[in-house]
Amino acid sequence: MTILKKRELLDSESPNKSTSIINGRSSNVLNWDDVRFSWAYPKYKRMLGNFWTPFEINMSKDINQFETLSLKEQDTFLKVIGLLALLDSVQTDYAGKVADFLTDSSLNALMIILAQQEVIHNHSYSYVLSSIVPKQKQDEVFNYWKTEPVLKERNAFVVNGYKDFAKAPTIENLLKSIIYDVILEGLFFYSGFAFFYNLARNQKMVATSTMINYINRDEQLHVGLFEKIFKEILAEYPSYQTGELMEFGRKTFLKAANLEIEWAREIIGDEIDGLLMTELESYIKFMANKRAKQLGFEPPFEGYQTNPLKWIIAYQEVDLGKTDFFEQKSRQYTKTTDVNGFDDL
Repeated sequence: MTILKKRELLDSESPNKSTSIINGRSSNVLNWDDVRFSWAYPKYKRMLGNFWTPFEINMSKDINQFETLSLKEQDTFLKVIGLLALLDSVQTDYAGKVADFLTDSSLNALMIILAQQEVIHNHSYSYVLSSIVPKQKQDEVFNYWKTEPVLKERNAFVVNGYKDFAKAPTIENLLKSIIYDVILEGLFFYSGFAFFYNLARNQKMVATSTMINYINRDEQLHVGLFEKIFKEILAEYPSYQTGELMEFGRKTFLKAANLEIEWAREIIGDEIDGLLMTELESYIKFMANKRAKQLGFEPPFEGYQTNPLKWIIAYQEVDLGKTDFFEQKSRQYTKTTDVNGFDDL
């Protein structure tokens, strides 16, 4: 097994453009006009273009509306927020660990931006919770992952994959950890996202769903970045593109989807108006197939090639910077100002 070596802090004997994506040589001086991968700079610009902060979202309507939700909706709302906070906390740390072993300084820069975005995501969860529930309840929500059995199994599935890479940073473990990353950012968030978008289309908690849309948009870019890295590693180290890796990928997505379905049944079930569990299960299998194919694996589920939640596309695939998205009736939105700011609520 090939051990990965960390990128040098500064290497005057090496070129600025890295000689390999991993275990190569690079001065570690970042010149965007002299980087190894042509896709890195466009990705950088796109990630910068996504910049946002939770302070931009006016939570006043959601604050007033939360108490009008059903008890089931309130409980699901809080527990999904707690889950997302856990996953993004783990993700921030993982991105930093991967960055250490990417030779090219441009990819290191992208990982730093990714980690910063995950910090903003976590801040947004705190921002939402501090808006609608007391501090004691907020603390309870952030600790929910420690005690709920279904959630513990689901989270351990990804975290253990990350730990294998952290303990033994080999090429094989890096590739496998990227599979878990795509599961975390591209599958494990998605039943929670569907819950918030369903609230929004029923005119509920629209500000929160707006924030979720920002997060969703970031996560799609993150999945795309790790997909690029995964494929570049295999292109430079083709001996690792084995039948064993392909089967591992397929089975891992299969297991992940089943864990996500189990969690969705537990937290959403058939008690949320407008969100059918049968459709949500099909949606999770559709997303598992989609993400597996992105990494070059056989889809884990036969069929499930089309999105069964057609309505969700209006919420997931909107470029918030280029449309009048917030003028839609189901997504009323105002930026916070000194007049209507959160601190004055």
